[in-house]
Amino acid sequence: MNDDFLKEIEKDCESCIVKSDSNVSIKDYSTRYKGNKLDKNSGRELLEQGRKLLSEFQDKLYAHDQFSILIVLQAMDAAGKDGVIKHIMSGFNPAGVKVASFKTPTSTELNHDYFWRHYIALPSRGEVGIFNRSHYENVLVTKVHPEYILNENLPHVKSLEDIDNKFWKERYEQINRFERNLYENGTIILKFFLHISKEEQKERFLERIDNKKKNWKLAPGDVKERQYWDEYHKAYEEAISATSKEHAPWFIIPSDQKWWGRLLIASIICLQFDKISFSYPEATPEQMAELQKAKDQLLAEKD
Repeated sequence: MNDDFLKEIEKDCESCIVKSDSNVSIKDYSTRYKGNKLDKNSGRELLEQGRKLLSEFQDKLYAHDQFSILIVLQAMDAAGKDGVIKHIMSGFNPAGVKVASFKTPTSTELNHDYFWRHYIALPSRGEVGIFNRSHYENVLVTKVHPEYILNENLPHVKSLEDIDNKFWKERYEQINRFERNLYENGTIILKFFLHISKEEQKERFLERIDNKKKNWKLAPGDVKERQYWDEYHKAYEEAISATSKEHAPWFIIPSDQKWWGRLLIASIICLQFDKISFSYPEATPEQMAELQKAKDQLLAEKD
Protein backbone atom coordinates (compact mmCIF):
# COMPACT_ATOMS: atom_id res chain seq x y z
CA MET A 1 0.00 0.00 0.00
CA ASN A 2 2.05 2.93 -1.27
CA ASP A 3 1.72 6.61 -0.40
CA ASP A 4 -0.10 7.38 -3.66
CA PHE A 5 -2.74 4.80 -2.86
CA LEU A 6 -3.12 6.06 0.70
CA LYS A 7 -3.71 9.54 -0.65
CA GLU A 8 -6.28 8.21 -3.10
CA ILE A 9 -8.23 6.09 -0.64
CA GLU A 10 -7.92 8.65 2.15
CA LYS A 11 -10.95 10.46 0.71
CA ASP A 12 -13.01 7.27 0.99
CA CYS A 13 -11.78 6.80 4.54
CA GLU A 14 -12.67 10.38 5.47
CA SER A 15 -16.20 9.85 4.16
CA CYS A 16 -16.63 7.08 6.77
CA ILE A 17 -15.63 9.08 9.81
CA VAL A 18 -18.33 10.47 12.10
CA LYS A 19 -17.29 13.89 13.32
CA SER A 20 -17.68 14.77 16.97
CA ASP A 21 -21.16 15.97 17.98
CA SER A 22 -22.69 14.91 14.65
CA ASN A 23 -26.33 13.94 14.39
CA VAL A 24 -25.99 10.61 12.60
CA SER A 25 -28.51 9.19 10.16
CA ILE A 26 -27.33 5.76 9.03
CA LYS A 27 -29.43 5.86 5.87
CA ASP A 28 -27.20 8.69 4.65
CA TYR A 29 -24.29 6.25 4.48
CA SER A 30 -23.95 3.83 1.58
CA THR A 31 -23.54 0.11 2.13
CA ARG A 32 -21.60 -0.37 -1.14
CA TYR A 33 -18.54 0.81 -3.05
CA LYS A 34 -19.52 3.79 -5.21
CA GLY A 35 -16.31 4.19 -7.21
CA ASN A 36 -15.16 2.64 -10.47
CA LYS A 37 -11.39 2.36 -10.01
CA LEU A 38 -11.37 -0.82 -7.93
CA ASP A 39 -12.93 -4.25 -8.09
CA LYS A 40 -12.80 -7.35 -5.91
CA ASN A 41 -9.48 -8.61 -7.32
CA SER A 42 -7.63 -5.30 -7.19
CA GLY A 43 -9.10 -4.69 -3.73
CA ARG A 44 -7.67 -7.97 -2.49
CA GLU A 45 -4.25 -7.11 -3.88
CA LEU A 46 -4.29 -3.76 -2.09
CA LEU A 47 -5.46 -5.41 1.12
CA GLU A 48 -2.43 -7.71 1.01
CA GLN A 49 -0.19 -4.65 0.77
CA GLY A 50 -2.11 -3.16 3.66
CA ARG A 51 -1.49 -6.24 5.80
CA LYS A 52 2.26 -5.88 5.24
CA LEU A 53 2.10 -2.23 6.26
CA LEU A 54 0.10 -3.10 9.38
CA SER A 55 2.79 -5.62 10.31
CA GLU A 56 5.46 -2.91 10.09
CA PHE A 57 3.39 -0.51 12.18
CA GLN A 58 2.75 -3.17 14.81
CA ASP A 59 6.48 -3.86 15.12
CA LYS A 60 7.10 -0.16 15.82
CA LEU A 61 4.17 -0.05 18.26
CA TYR A 62 5.68 -2.92 20.24
CA ALA A 63 9.18 -1.44 20.20
CA HIS A 64 7.88 2.00 21.22
CA ASP A 65 6.05 0.48 24.23
CA GLN A 66 4.04 3.60 25.08
CA PHE A 67 0.78 3.17 23.21
CA SER A 68 -1.80 0.45 22.68
CA ILE A 69 -4.47 0.21 19.99
CA LEU A 70 -8.10 -0.71 20.68
CA ILE A 71 -10.19 -1.63 17.63
CA VAL A 72 -13.93 -1.89 18.31
CA LEU A 73 -16.10 -3.82 15.84
CA GLN A 74 -19.88 -3.45 16.01
CA ALA A 75 -22.48 -4.48 13.46
CA MET A 76 -25.80 -6.09 12.73
CA ASP A 77 -25.65 -9.89 12.52
CA ALA A 78 -23.80 -11.33 9.48
CA ALA A 79 -22.10 -8.01 8.67
CA GLY A 80 -18.66 -9.64 8.63
CA LYS A 81 -16.90 -8.87 11.92
CA ASP A 82 -15.23 -12.29 12.06
CA GLY A 83 -14.10 -11.93 8.46
CA VAL A 84 -12.51 -8.57 9.24
CA ILE A 85 -10.54 -10.15 12.06
CA LYS A 86 -9.48 -13.08 9.89
CA HIS A 87 -8.53 -11.23 6.72
CA ILE A 88 -7.16 -7.94 8.05
CA MET A 89 -5.69 -8.77 11.41
CA SER A 90 -3.76 -11.71 9.96
CA GLY A 91 -1.21 -9.05 9.07
CA PHE A 92 -0.44 -8.64 12.76
CA ASN A 93 1.89 -10.79 14.81
CA PRO A 94 -0.49 -12.96 16.90
CA ALA A 95 1.77 -12.58 19.94
CA GLY A 96 0.93 -8.87 20.05
CA VAL A 97 -2.82 -9.08 19.40
CA LYS A 98 -5.64 -9.72 21.86
CA VAL A 99 -9.07 -10.58 20.42
CA ALA A 100 -12.03 -10.54 22.80
CA SER A 101 -15.54 -11.57 21.75
CA PHE A 102 -18.33 -10.52 24.08
CA LYS A 103 -21.54 -12.49 24.24
CA THR A 104 -24.42 -12.47 26.73
CA PRO A 105 -23.01 -11.48 30.16
CA THR A 106 -22.48 -14.29 32.65
CA SER A 107 -23.75 -14.14 36.22
CA THR A 108 -20.24 -13.21 37.38
CA GLU A 109 -20.03 -10.38 34.84
CA LEU A 110 -23.47 -9.10 35.83
CA ASN A 111 -22.26 -8.83 39.42
CA HIS A 112 -19.81 -6.14 38.29
CA ASP A 113 -20.38 -2.87 36.45
CA TYR A 114 -20.80 -3.38 32.71
CA PHE A 115 -17.28 -2.09 31.93
CA TRP A 116 -15.58 -4.71 34.08
CA ARG A 117 -15.38 -7.55 31.56
CA HIS A 118 -14.13 -5.13 28.89
CA TYR A 119 -11.56 -3.46 31.11
CA ILE A 120 -9.81 -6.71 31.92
CA ALA A 121 -9.60 -7.52 28.19
CA LEU A 122 -7.87 -4.26 27.20
CA PRO A 123 -4.54 -4.43 25.35
CA SER A 124 -1.29 -3.74 27.18
CA ARG A 125 1.17 -1.12 25.96
CA GLY A 126 2.61 -2.23 22.64
CA GLU A 127 -0.37 -4.47 21.90
CA VAL A 128 -3.34 -4.32 19.54
CA GLY A 129 -6.69 -5.21 21.08
CA ILE A 130 -9.79 -6.12 19.07
CA PHE A 131 -13.25 -6.10 20.62
CA ASN A 132 -15.69 -8.25 18.62
CA ARG A 133 -18.74 -6.51 20.03
CA SER A 134 -17.98 -4.37 23.04
CA HIS A 135 -19.19 -2.16 25.87
CA TYR A 136 -21.54 -0.63 23.27
CA GLU A 137 -23.79 -3.66 23.56
CA ASN A 138 -24.95 -1.99 26.78
CA VAL A 139 -26.51 0.86 24.81
CA LEU A 140 -27.54 -1.16 21.74
CA VAL A 141 -29.04 -4.56 22.56
CA THR A 142 -30.19 -3.27 25.94
CA LYS A 143 -31.83 -0.26 24.32
CA VAL A 144 -33.81 -2.47 21.95
CA HIS A 145 -34.51 -4.88 24.84
CA PRO A 146 -34.46 -2.69 27.98
CA GLU A 147 -35.69 -5.62 30.08
CA TYR A 148 -32.10 -6.91 29.98
CA ILE A 149 -31.05 -3.93 32.11
CA LEU A 150 -33.05 -5.38 34.99
CA ASN A 151 -30.56 -8.28 35.10
CA GLU A 152 -27.83 -5.84 36.13
CA ASN A 153 -29.55 -5.33 39.49
CA LEU A 154 -28.78 -1.61 39.55
CA PRO A 155 -29.77 0.18 42.76
CA HIS A 156 -31.64 2.99 40.99
CA VAL A 157 -33.47 0.80 38.47
CA LYS A 158 -36.49 -0.96 39.93
CA SER A 159 -38.62 -1.28 36.79
CA LEU A 160 -38.64 -0.52 33.05
CA GLU A 161 -40.06 2.92 33.84
CA ASP A 162 -36.70 3.84 35.37
CA ILE A 163 -34.92 3.19 32.06
CA ASP A 164 -35.71 6.55 30.50
CA ASN A 165 -33.88 9.10 28.35
CA LYS A 166 -31.92 10.32 31.37
CA PHE A 167 -30.70 6.77 31.96
CA TRP A 168 -29.35 6.46 28.40
CA LYS A 169 -27.79 9.90 28.45
CA GLU A 170 -25.90 8.93 31.60
CA ARG A 171 -24.72 5.70 29.92
CA TYR A 172 -23.34 7.60 26.96
CA GLU A 173 -21.54 9.93 29.36
CA GLN A 174 -20.10 6.91 31.20
CA ILE A 175 -18.78 5.48 27.93
CA ASN A 176 -17.24 8.83 26.98
CA ARG A 177 -15.48 9.04 30.36
CA PHE A 178 -14.27 5.45 30.04
CA GLU A 179 -12.82 6.05 26.58
CA ARG A 180 -11.36 9.43 27.49
CA ASN A 181 -9.51 7.79 30.39
CA LEU A 182 -8.12 5.10 28.08
CA TYR A 183 -7.02 7.70 25.55
CA GLU A 184 -5.29 9.87 28.14
CA ASN A 185 -3.35 6.82 29.30
CA GLY A 186 -2.04 5.86 25.88
CA THR A 187 -4.76 3.80 24.20
CA ILE A 188 -5.64 4.78 20.63
CA ILE A 189 -9.31 3.94 20.02
CA LEU A 190 -10.83 3.23 16.60
CA LYS A 191 -14.50 2.19 16.43
CA PHE A 192 -16.05 0.62 13.34
CA PHE A 193 -19.71 0.05 12.53
CA LEU A 194 -19.96 -2.43 9.65
CA HIS A 195 -22.94 -1.14 7.71
CA ILE A 196 -24.91 -3.66 5.62
CA SER A 197 -28.33 -3.49 4.00
CA LYS A 198 -31.24 -5.57 5.21
CA GLU A 199 -31.31 -7.29 1.81
CA GLU A 200 -27.65 -8.29 2.09
CA GLN A 201 -28.18 -9.65 5.60
CA LYS A 202 -31.06 -11.77 4.26
CA GLU A 203 -28.81 -13.22 1.53
CA ARG A 204 -26.09 -14.07 4.05
CA PHE A 205 -28.59 -15.71 6.39
CA LEU A 206 -29.93 -17.83 3.53
CA GLU A 207 -26.39 -18.85 2.60
CA ARG A 208 -25.76 -19.93 6.18
CA ILE A 209 -28.87 -22.09 6.03
CA ASP A 210 -28.16 -23.63 2.62
CA ASN A 211 -24.44 -24.21 3.10
CA LYS A 212 -23.90 -27.01 5.63
CA LYS A 213 -20.42 -25.73 6.38
CA LYS A 214 -21.94 -22.45 7.52
CA ASN A 215 -24.96 -23.76 9.46
CA TRP A 216 -23.14 -23.16 12.73
CA LYS A 217 -22.92 -19.43 12.00
CA LEU A 218 -26.68 -18.86 12.25
CA ALA A 219 -27.96 -18.62 15.79
CA PRO A 220 -31.67 -19.35 16.42
CA GLY A 221 -32.35 -15.77 17.46
CA ASP A 222 -30.61 -14.07 14.52
CA VAL A 223 -33.61 -14.15 12.17
CA LYS A 224 -35.96 -13.18 14.98
CA GLU A 225 -33.92 -10.04 15.68
CA ARG A 226 -34.48 -8.85 12.09
CA GLN A 227 -37.91 -7.64 13.15
CA TYR A 228 -36.10 -5.02 15.24
CA TRP A 229 -33.99 -3.73 12.33
CA ASP A 230 -35.24 -0.16 12.57
CA GLU A 231 -34.94 -0.15 16.36
CA TYR A 232 -31.33 -1.31 16.17
CA HIS A 233 -30.48 1.33 13.58
CA LYS A 234 -32.02 4.01 15.80
CA ALA A 235 -29.99 2.72 18.77
CA TYR A 236 -26.81 2.81 16.67
CA GLU A 237 -27.55 6.33 15.46
CA GLU A 238 -28.04 7.62 18.97
CA ALA A 239 -25.00 5.81 20.39
CA ILE A 240 -22.67 6.85 17.56
CA SER A 241 -23.90 10.45 17.67
CA ALA A 242 -23.28 10.66 21.40
CA THR A 243 -19.89 8.92 21.52
CA SER A 244 -17.95 9.71 18.34
CA LYS A 245 -15.19 11.97 19.59
CA GLU A 246 -11.93 13.21 18.14
CA HIS A 247 -10.02 10.97 20.56
CA ALA A 248 -12.32 7.97 19.96
CA PRO A 249 -13.93 8.29 16.51
CA TRP A 250 -16.56 6.11 14.92
CA PHE A 251 -16.27 5.00 11.29
CA ILE A 252 -19.34 3.78 9.38
CA ILE A 253 -18.03 1.19 6.93
CA PRO A 254 -19.98 0.12 3.80
CA SER A 255 -19.96 -3.67 4.11
CA ASP A 256 -22.31 -5.19 1.54
CA GLN A 257 -19.13 -5.99 -0.43
CA LYS A 258 -16.80 -7.67 2.03
CA TRP A 259 -13.64 -6.85 0.08
CA TRP A 260 -14.41 -3.12 0.16
CA GLY A 261 -15.25 -3.00 3.85
CA ARG A 262 -12.06 -4.89 4.75
CA LEU A 263 -9.93 -2.65 2.56
CA LEU A 264 -11.40 0.50 4.12
CA ILE A 265 -10.83 -0.71 7.67
CA ALA A 266 -7.22 -1.71 6.92
CA SER A 267 -6.60 1.66 5.26
CA ILE A 268 -8.13 3.62 8.14
CA ILE A 269 -5.96 1.76 10.66
CA CYS A 270 -2.87 2.43 8.52
CA LEU A 271 -3.72 6.11 8.25
CA GLN A 272 -4.22 6.40 12.00
CA PHE A 273 -0.90 4.66 12.65
CA ASP A 274 0.75 7.03 10.18
CA LYS A 275 -0.54 10.09 12.06
CA ILE A 276 1.26 8.99 15.21
CA SER A 277 4.61 8.86 13.42
CA PHE A 278 5.87 5.81 15.27
CA SER A 279 9.61 5.20 15.07
CA TYR A 280 11.96 2.67 16.53
CA PRO A 281 13.52 3.87 19.81
CA GLU A 282 16.98 5.42 19.33
CA ALA A 283 19.75 3.98 21.47
CA THR A 284 21.55 6.37 23.83
CA PRO A 285 25.35 6.80 23.55
CA GLU A 286 25.72 4.55 26.57
CA GLN A 287 23.53 1.86 24.99
CA MET A 288 25.44 2.13 21.72
CA ALA A 289 28.68 1.60 23.63
CA GLU A 290 27.24 -1.53 25.23
CA LEU A 291 26.05 -2.78 21.84
CA GLN A 292 29.52 -2.25 20.38
CA LYS A 293 31.04 -4.23 23.26
CA ALA A 294 28.58 -7.04 22.60
CA LYS A 295 29.45 -6.97 18.89
CA ASP A 296 33.19 -7.07 19.61
CA GLN A 297 32.66 -10.01 21.96
CA LEU A 298 30.68 -11.93 19.36
CA LEU A 299 33.22 -11.27 16.61
CA ALA A 300 36.07 -12.34 18.92
CA GLU A 301 34.51 -15.76 19.47
CA LYS A 302 36.36 -18.66 17.90
CA ASP A 303 34.32 -20.88 15.65
